Amino acid sequence: MHRRIVRMSKLSCKTLRTCFTACALCLLMLSASHLFAQSGSKPPTTREEKANKRPEAPKPTPTPLEDSASETTAYDGPEIVVETRLVTVPVRAMDKSGRFIAGLQKSDFKVFEDGTEQEIALFSNESQPFTVALVLDMSYSAKFKAAEIQQAALRFIDQLRPSDRIAVIAFDEEVQVLCGVTADREVIKRAIRSTQIRTGTSLYEAVDAAVNQVLRPVEGRKALVLFTDGVDTTSRRKTELDNLRDVAELDTLIYPIRYDTYEDVQRIKNSPQQAPPIGLPPTGGPPPGSTPPTMPQKGIGLPIPVTAIGRPDDKGTTRAEYDRAEQYLIALADRTGGRVFVADSLANLSNAFARIASELREYYSLGYYPKADERQGRVRKIKVRTERPGISLKYRDSYSVGNSRKKS
Repeated sequence: MHRRIVRMSKLSCKTLRTCFTACALCLLMLSASHLFAQSGSKPPTTREEKANKRPEAPKPTPTPLEDSASETTAYDGPEIVVETRLVTVPVRAMDKSGRFIAGLQKSDFKVFEDGTEQEIALFSNESQPFTVALVLDMSYSAKFKAAEIQQAALRFIDQLRPSDRIAVIAFDEEVQVLCGVTADREVIKRAIRSTQIRTGTSLYEAVDAAVNQVLRPVEGRKALVLFTDGVDTTSRRKTELDNLRDVAELDTLIYPIRYDTYEDVQRIKNSPQQAPPIGLPPTGGPPPGSTPPTMPQKGIGLPIPVTAIGRPDDKGTTRAEYDRAEQYLIALADRTGGRVFVADSLANLSNAFARIASELREYYSLGYYPKADERQGRVRKIKVRTERPGISLKYRDSYSVGNSRKKS
């Protein structure tokens, strides 16, 4: 009994020594880990780990900030886009007789915005190509026959340079882009020949299509040639104020060719001819199923299908509306640096197209980056000056910063 107790005591001592040794090793390992943590070092790796691990590139030592107030805070708001816009100003220099003066240099011009002189960042005195939107009023109030309008427009196309590009838009109650911007003369001429006289006059919507759909995406020199009497009768989505605001945002010359149809419209309005009752042909007209004539009865003088139009309603027939139409066309030209031509005959119409084709080759291009902020909608006044004596300048005298949605 005693011997057995002694054997168990020996075993207990041995066990105690083993436990003590294990505890000592644990304390040693904890101490080593604590030392490595304080020194920034890592515990040693095994030989196998050393063989497989790539050496790490030395990390740069961070530079402490001198002032905690200069710390950068992350911005999680909407993205801010700062756009610097180049304002271009086409300028035509003329002598006292209205003839173009060539050979001027950048130093001959000074540009001011809201009274502050601007640095001219762009200058060109070369005869650069134009992109021209040709907009033809084919409504029932047209003074000219369709064939006459087409012939004058075709001659205009022939007078432009081969490098000039053209889009053709025709309008009556509906607006049709007959061909987009192209230099292909055959495509352009086919579009012009396809025009027809119809009813209604959606002038404001036609100008909107030319400005915002056709010309706004185009870079470089641009012009809009508008053949119309200026009277709108059927636009529903656009107004003259919409047009005037939009052209102020776009560096496009506008050349209206105006013809006066007031007397002709009064003659139709006061004519005893009446539209027939629904379902009946007009008295003395063609039998049912036949094609109506494109010219009304003798004495009316306008290309109106007599079975489609009897007497026009009063909209667009008053003297006040014609005066307003004239002022609208003048405003389009003045705000863009163009000018209005008057065509009361086929000869005058052809001459107007020829003069426009010539003037499009006679412009200097000036451009600057505005020094002031560009808040949307604000109208900026532009002045261009030259110290050369005997020279008058024609240019647009203002612009406004447009809504970015229109430029997308």
